Amino acid sequence: MLDGCTPLLSETIGRYYDHGYYQGAALPQLLAEHARTYGTRTALVHGERRLTYRELNRRVDRVAAGLALRGIRSGDRVIVQLPNVPEFVITVYALMRAGALPVFASISHRADEIGHLARIAEAAAYIGPSVHHGFDHAAMAAEISDDHPRLRRAFTLDSPDGAQGGFATAPSGCLFFPLRSVDAPRGPDRTYNPNDVAFFLLSSGNTAPPQLVPRTHNDYAYQSRAAAELIGLGPEDVYLAALPAESNFAFGCPGIVGTFAVGGTVVLIDDPGPADAFHAIETEKVTVTSLVPAVAQLWLDTRLNGQYDLAGLRLIQIGGARLHPELAARIPSAFDCRLQQVFEMAEGLLCLTRLTDTDAVIHHTQGRPLSPGDEIRITDADGTDVPAGTPGQLWTRGPCTLRGYYKAPDQNTGSFTADGFCKTGVVARLTEDGNLVVGGGTDTD
Repeated sequence: MLDGCTPLLSETIGRYYDHGYYQGAALPQLLAEHARTYGTRTALVHGERRLTYRELNRRVDRVAAGLALRGIRSGDRVIVQLPNVPEFVITVYALMRAGALPVFASISHRADEIGHLARIAEAAAYIGPSVHHGFDHAAMAAEISDDHPRLRRAFTLDSPDGAQGGFATAPSGCLFFPLRSVDAPRGPDRTYNPNDVAFFLLSSGNTAPPQLVPRTHNDYAYQSRAAAELIGLGPEDVYLAALPAESNFAFGCPGIVGTFAVGGTVVLIDDPGPADAFHAIETEKVTVTSLVPAVAQLWLDTRLNGQYDLAGLRLIQIGGARLHPELAARIPSAFDCRLQQVFEMAEGLLCLTRLTDTDAVIHHTQGRPLSPGDEIRITDADGTDVPAGTPGQLWTRGPCTLRGYYKAPDQNTGSFTADGFCKTGVVARLTEDGNLVVGGGTDTD
């Protein structure tokens, strides 16, 4: 286990293997298996660009070798700040295949946030756009590297409008490379420990500033696979990544990783607004997507008037914020599909309503934990469990939940118990039938 991470006890890992949660394959190995199994099926779509599973895996191989050629080493932490483009998926898998550790960053983050990540991750490199929506990410990376001498390399994605970043080589000596130049013949196969860290997400609990959440190959492969099974995802499904691909929700609930696990197709769009999303749903015959309530409201406020054919859409997942029951009730009839409420945390807990649940459960709760191995406690301020229906603090542990933030001993002292429960800082309650309701209020809110 990477220095600075809190490992699971060996007996706990063994139990998770015994129950079939962990299956011992690393995410880059799984992508290679998918390429062998699904070969010429379409894996990834972005506008006019289309990649089959075989093409995606080959590109990941070559980028991994190119990154190694340009100085990325096994164990390096690399900040990845890319929009919803194929390069995000390719780069993340290529870094993992090279043995490096992607640190996911929101495209909206600026120097303060990226500098914070560079410091706590001791990042060796940055990968992002040159210019995106008018902001010069390349110049930001050069500025940050001056204050973080470990950050010695930056790889920048060309701007779609041809705009050039205004950076010069940083005084720190950080080297800049166009991401398109990162290409080399495939290197030798790498051996992975599936219990090692695969990548870092940013904490979604009440931590300020954000902490790094280490996700392992075993736990994330399980999460995305089990979430795909729960909604019956299969090879004919098309998943629309309308939300940022770097979010846990879009990346693995089941999201991108879960869709790849079953041989489906992932469609990436830059803007989740109705115009781009409806066009993609119609054109690519999208069957499943994930939204936050604010985007769902925008979709509902758009009059379709027969302009788009959304008949293929069978499921909309909603998460990321509280979904008002009135809004929840409108979605299935407006889009002639099922609704699933989702509560996900980068820290690992994933709760979802089931497709067979009653409307009352789907409209008013965030469902039950994905894994039978997940444990949930609702406690008072003293850590004593409270009765069903009583709001309290959400504590959890399970096969996908971390046991400590990365290199954050002070934060970990207050956020984790000695027996492995994560004290999320989230206020929630459990209904009598075991469904989670995040926030206070009553069953009719």
